[in-house]
Amino acid sequence: MSRPFRFGASMIVPAPAEEWRAKCRRAEELGYDVILVPDHLGMVAPFPALVAAAEATERPRLGTFVLNAGFWNPALLAREVATTDALTGGRLELGLGTGYVQAEHDTAGLPYGSPGQRVDRLRRTIEELGRLLGSPEHQPQPVRKVPLMVGGNGDRMLRLTAEHADIAAFTGARPVPGDTAGKLLPITPEELDERVARYQDLAKGRAEPAELNLLIQLVAITDDPEAAVRPLLEHVPDLTVEQALELPLVLAGTLEEITAKVLAQRERYGFSYLTVLEPYMEAFAPVVAELRGR
Repeated sequence: MSRPFRFGASMIVPAPAEEWRAKCRRAEELGYDVILVPDHLGMVAPFPALVAAAEATERPRLGTFVLNAGFWNPALLAREVATTDALTGGRLELGLGTGYVQAEHDTAGLPYGSPGQRVDRLRRTIEELGRLLGSPEHQPQPVRKVPLMVGGNGDRMLRLTAEHADIAAFTGARPVPGDTAGKLLPITPEELDERVARYQDLAKGRAEPAELNLLIQLVAITDDPEAAVRPLLEHVPDLTVEQALELPLVLAGTLEEITAKVLAQRERYGFSYLTVLEPYMEAFAPVVAELRGR
């Protein structure tokens, strides 16, 4: 049986206090279940932004989407997590990843490392967080066990996700080799099939199945979906319009067509938790309303 849908809005645009609270309230009004923040230089600091979001709202969970493990010392991160969970009344969901933007590490004066080193760093962070926050002696204490999301598509990341994560997050894209600015290229539906199948194989021994998340990169409710995806082709010139419209991270078409695609992707991949970027929060709201409770 399919999980019911959850929907998250990733708030990527910094704003003054009242504007920040207003747009978090708007996300709640639109029916989003989770208000999320990224962990990139030039965007909001995750934990104070989530505390402010909690003060402005009542229902949504608050999540990091996702923290860059290379930015965080595990002991200091445990303090942030526990404090933020307490200040948000137990509404925190913690998302963690390896980080994929070398330029941000360079700017911060922090080591970046090889892909393998970044996965090792993330594993150490997850294991140390579990040890610290699981100890009754750790102060401060979170309100309850904070759900963990892990985001990534590589084999070692999928193994780590299968071992530890309550929420498995897939990007539907991969970093461009050699690019230091974080450029991503979308993967095909068939490639995503293989990645999800690999995760499911690694997760067979779990006591409880994880929730599967997909980040949606473009939303357009329109009678002309081809026009909506043409700007994407400027960044990925090898794609045809037809291929762009088939991408799992693209939702373009009428409300009925988008709703049908979301339902089909839940059936095909298991994605019941969808995240949209803040610029598409309003556009995606009719889909949220259409799929509420399904």
